[in-house]
Amino acid sequence: MSNFINPAKGKVLISAPMLGDIFKRSVILLTEHNEEGSVGFILNKPTDLKLNEIIEDFPEFDAKVYLGGPVQRDSLNFISRKNYFEDDSYEISEGLYWNGNYEKLKILIETGNIDPEDIKFYLGYSGWGPGQLDNEMSIKSWYVNTPTSEMIFDEDDSKLWSTILRSMGNEYTVISTFPDDPSVN
Repeated sequence: MSNFINPAKGKVLISAPMLGDIFKRSVILLTEHNEEGSVGFILNKPTDLKLNEIIEDFPEFDAKVYLGGPVQRDSLNFISRKNYFEDDSYEISEGLYWNGNYEKLKILIETGNIDPEDIKFYLGYSGWGPGQLDNEMSIKSWYVNTPTSEMIFDEDDSKLWSTILRSMGNEYTVISTFPDDPSVN
């Protein structure tokens, strides 16, 4: 297929239509990709959980909580589009930050100094060991694209997979129209 982009920190992985389970029609933001492996968070698997239901003694906060992946589902990470946490965050790409400090986050929420639209939370993560993602790429399990902040924070979760594929054009537009269940086609 045309427009081949290699996996890298700050890119998104878009699952091929044949992937199932948790990765069915998933879009994953890669926060790490190097010789030691890869880490990312599924952007389009929202939960019904609220932050104060997950973290004890935390104030109510209307930010979305997602299933980030199958690994360590009892861990909570967050991504923000503003660097609210200075030295306590990791820049994924320009204007996109991973994690931070939960005590600072609590203070920002309590004082109203953080916008729930600027942050998303992830239970668990998606991870690959050394060479594992490259192997999955070689059998065309994933497509790669460069996301915009709007894709990550503003796009309708239920349409993210098809929207990103359509934005890639050519053969990807056709793939974006594949039925959820090919047996009903």
